[in-house]
This record gives sequence, C-alpha cells and structure tokens, in this order.
Amino acid sequence: MAQQPAHAARDARAEASRDESFRDSISTVDKRGKRIWVYPKKPSGKWTTRRQWFAYSLLALLFAGPFLRIGGEPLLMINVIERRFVFFGQTFWPQDFLIFVVGFLAFIVFVALFTVAFGRLFCGWACPQTVFMEQVFRRIEYWIEGDWKHQQLLNKAPMSAEKLGKKTLKHLSFFSISFIIGNTFLAYLIGSDELMRIITEPPAEHVSGLIAMLAFSGAFYGNFAFFREQACTTVCPYGRLQGVLLDRKSVVIAYDHKRGEQRSGWRKGEDRGAVGKGDCIDCKACVHVCPTGIDIRNGTQLECVNCTACIDACDHIMDSVGLPKGLVRYASEDEITAKKPFAFNLRMKAYTAVLLVLVGALGTLIATRSETRTTFLRTPGMLFQERPDGRVSNLYALKVANKTPRELPLRFEVLNVDGGEVMIVGKPIVLQPGELASGEVFLILPKDAVTAMKNRVIVGVFSGDELLEKVTTSFVGPMKPPGT
Repeated sequence: MAQQPAHAARDARAEASRDESFRDSISTVDKRGKRIWVYPKKPSGKWTTRRQWFAYSLLALLFAGPFLRIGGEPLLMINVIERRFVFFGQTFWPQDFLIFVVGFLAFIVFVALFTVAFGRLFCGWACPQTVFMEQVFRRIEYWIEGDWKHQQLLNKAPMSAEKLGKKTLKHLSFFSISFIIGNTFLAYLIGSDELMRIITEPPAEHVSGLIAMLAFSGAFYGNFAFFREQACTTVCPYGRLQGVLLDRKSVVIAYDHKRGEQRSGWRKGEDRGAVGKGDCIDCKACVHVCPTGIDIRNGTQLECVNCTACIDACDHIMDSVGLPKGLVRYASEDEITAKKPFAFNLRMKAYTAVLLVLVGALGTLIATRSETRTTFLRTPGMLFQERPDGRVSNLYALKVANKTPRELPLRFEVLNVDGGEVMIVGKPIVLQPGELASGEVFLILPKDAVTAMKNRVIVGVFSGDELLEKVTTSFVGPMKPPGT
C-alpha cells in the first residue's frame, strides 16, 4: 500500500509527458522530406523463430504451388490472358462472376474482422512484402554485410575492393532471387507447363516476354533493395485502414506503459517501484530491431507491421536485468489500462455474422455451380410457326458457356414435354474449355402439348449421357378457342 502514491504519481507524470507530435510524420522521413535509411538490428527470440518457420512454410507453398495438381489441375492459377482461374483444382471462368463477387466481399469482411480483433497480424506474419523482406532479402544482407552496425560502417566507408565486392554480391543475389520470384508469379498466370516450355525454348523466340520478365524482376529488385519499408508506410492502404478498424479492444503489439513508465536507466539492486521508476530501462532495444524505424513505446502507429521483433528484444533485456517479461507483448489497450481480458465484442460479432452469411452463400454457389451456363432467349418479334407435321416451333437465340477444363460435345433434350425436340440450326455444338458459343435453335412441341399462349418448357443440356444443366424457358403457341 505504501507504494501506491508513487505508482499514481508515476502514471500522472507519464500521461503529462506523453508527446504525440511523432504522429505528424512517419519515422523514416525527416522534417525536410529526406529518406531516413533504417538499419534494423538482427532479431532473435521465440517469436522470431516461430515467424521464421511460418514464413518458410509459406515460401515453400508459394514456390511449389504452380507444380502441385488436384485432379490434374493446378492448385492455383490466375490466367488473366485466357480468363481462366483455378482455385484448389476447380476451374472458374468469367461466367462465374457472381462467385467472384461474393468471394471478394467475403475476403474484405474477413480482413476487416481479422483487423478489428488482431490488428495487423497478417502484415507481420503472412504479407509477401514482409515475408520476402525479412526472411529472404534481409537475411542475405545480414549474411553478406553483417548486422546493423557493420552495415552502417560499410555504407559510410570509402569505396574499396571489400565494399565493392560485398555490394556487388548482395545486389546480384537480390536480382537473381527477384528473377526467380518473377518466374514463379508468371507460373501462377500461365501455368507451370507453359512456363517450362518457354524456359526450355531458345530466348530468341520469346524476346518480348524476356524483356517483360526482366522489367518485372527489376521492379521486385527495386522494391526489396531500395524501397523496402516505404511500401508498408506510404503505399499500402492497409496501414491507414487499421486507423478506422482498430479500437481499444483490438489485440496489437503494445507497450505496457502502466508498467514501463517512468523510463530510467538500469541500476543494479535498485527498487525501481519505490523511487517511482517503471520497468522500462530506456535501452532502446525495441527501437533498434524495428524494421520500420518506430518506437513501439509511443503506442499503436500505422508504421507498425506487428513483426514481433520488439517483443523478443524487450524480453531478452527484461530477462537480463531480472524483471518480468511481457513489457512489450500482444495485448489490447483495455488489457493494459483496465486489465480487461480479450473479449469478442459486439462489433466483432456483427462482422462474424456477415462473414458467415457470405461464406454460406459462397459455398452454396460453388456447390450448385453447373458445368455449363446456358440461356434460351426467344427471338424478339417472331411468333410461333406451325410445321407441316402439325407440330409448333419457336426460334431461340442460344448462348452456352463451357466452365470445365475439358471439351464438351453438347446435345439438348426437352425434359417435361413428351415428343418435344430441340433442333440446332447449323453444326452440332462442341465447346472447348472456357469457350462461349452462340447460335440459333428451334424448340418444337406437339400441338396438343401447347395449352396456353405461354408454356413453361424445361430443356436439359447433355454431354453424352451426362446431364449438365436444366434450363427453363417459355414457349409461345396458338391461343385455343374458349371451351376447347
């Protein structure tokens, strides 16, 4: 109880001294608008190790993805040129536009829900920019140039054979990896088989494609060699989005200012609580390891990508001086200030409800998705025709799309009227994968089956003996005299 006034005074001084001016600018640009180059110290610790293994798993899946097959189809392919999209072995075409819309909406709501609950966890653990930068390019840089202090000294040193060799090796490695990444992404666009065909053929046959690939690789190289954290702090809209979505209940990487303030240097054997000092010894270890150059002790900032480097750095220092770990940790503002545990609040429940509805709708659309999409539209301005054999016919404009990866020879049958017939005008319809065909057909019914001016007719779309789809249309016939 005797320490309570000291703690209260400490909290009051911390609140009074909190300077929010840092929010007026980003940490990597000075007052004159000049870039401040970030030299993050190489992180280590349990969170860093976990993040590395998770990133390596994602990288293995990324590079193996184009070569994995499900039912003969790629695991993932986004072929914009041929408008063919494959997800987990299922082929989708532009005719599946509604599925794309619902899927995109579900993804947006999922991102919103995930951000509301857990902040920018995606950025630190799964975003390609962070994964490639921290687990690939930065590690190569540490291996060639050394840790942060060695990099600073190397960049300030005059040009020498050693400096030239290290810089050349680093940038050649960066461009080579960027070229591999570019080819991997190309495999997701055109398929691994087509990519291997292009690679094995003479470069002279694909000059324009090679130039485009070199330009694409150059963009990757420029991003990871020079642009770096600016992609997260100035380009990516997700950082700005978190300012709208996050609240005091969101779990983020947070500094426990209640426990840490007032900051003061470490003195062995000192009772910090008795003299009004917090657990933060102001060593700036959390700042030194930050890849975006921020001070996490200032609170939640748009530059923070939740990479956990500051958690490991702070835990190491706390362990070294004999203080409890967790001064920087995953926590919400309510947990730190009011000791409230994480709870699924009303806003999260609302997002979850909307997400479940969208996922249900998406699952239903995929489960009920037919292999073809067919429309029978009666030709405008034309009445029925009475045929010499006494039957009645209507002329229709036919459009049919093949949503499968295989060739489909099609035939059509009237399912709900005995004696009904579908007669194609011209050649039989054989659809190639993803092809959209149009033509004209006559729908012919027996005269006694036409009982009204407009009659409901169900047409089955078959490939061989397999029923692919049922299509409902209307059939116009002669009006029968009253009483007949």
